[in-house]
Amino acid sequence: MVTEEQLKIVLGDLESDRVEQISFARSFDAQPCRQAVLDDLDDARFLVGYLKKVVAPEVIAENGRTLEQQLAGLNFFDLTHQCPTNAGVLLFCDHPPRHLPGAYVQFLRISGNEPTCPVHFDRKVEGDLDTMMHTLDMLIDVNNRQWPEPVTTLREEMRSEYPRTALRELILNAMMHRSYQSHTPTRFYWFDDHIEISNPGGLYGEATPEHFPYRNDYRNPVVAGALFALRYVNRYGQGILRAQKALTENGNPLPKFDFDSQWFSVRIDKRIER
Repeated sequence: MVTEEQLKIVLGDLESDRVEQISFARSFDAQPCRQAVLDDLDDARFLVGYLKKVVAPEVIAENGRTLEQQLAGLNFFDLTHQCPTNAGVLLFCDHPPRHLPGAYVQFLRISGNEPTCPVHFDRKVEGDLDTMMHTLDMLIDVNNRQWPEPVTTLREEMRSEYPRTALRELILNAMMHRSYQSHTPTRFYWFDDHIEISNPGGLYGEATPEHFPYRNDYRNPVVAGALFALRYVNRYGQGILRAQKALTENGNPLPKFDFDSQWFSVRIDKRIER
């Protein structure tokens, strides 16, 4: 949820210099996107799609702050430069790649098990982060085959090639932790026998190779906070652990991770029908 200090900013209870101090951060998502303007953001997407989900209606009704001040209170607008932040563009702009060229997901369904095999279907998934998540949910459901599997003489349970929870957690992890300074998209490649999800930006901060995946850090803390407020993720760094658990329970092998200072990728192998 929105922190008490952020809520005070939205409602106008802090001095303007304190607003600027809190709004400024070194993370890329909190920096001003200077080529963007306020009109690039969808007012309804913020006021209805976001603010009403994280602030009580009676509190909003008493709010006399301008739209710019409300956005700035949540690090979505830079009052000094009078422009949206990169997080504001990612969350409330119709077409973020206009300002952040790599801010989309390249989804490929490949007929085979190698990148050189024919592409059966491709989709450039773009839009604000909420819209992208809805689109990815749909693509996962359409492509993920399910079947009934007997667990006792009289009872069956539905199984799938991939547990939906695991795919959701891993693509969210890629979108939340990727480097949006890169012009390279997040990649979601669905092969016949496995899936590969990759993104620019390696492990960050305290999430070191020695401690992965038991320690986490946030390259994009404003985006992470917004996805938490919208109930997409939690702040406890459990996404990858939850994905591993879901894969094990579904009968899939554990995911295979590959990363360096510039890149992160994960491979998930298909569950074989018995």
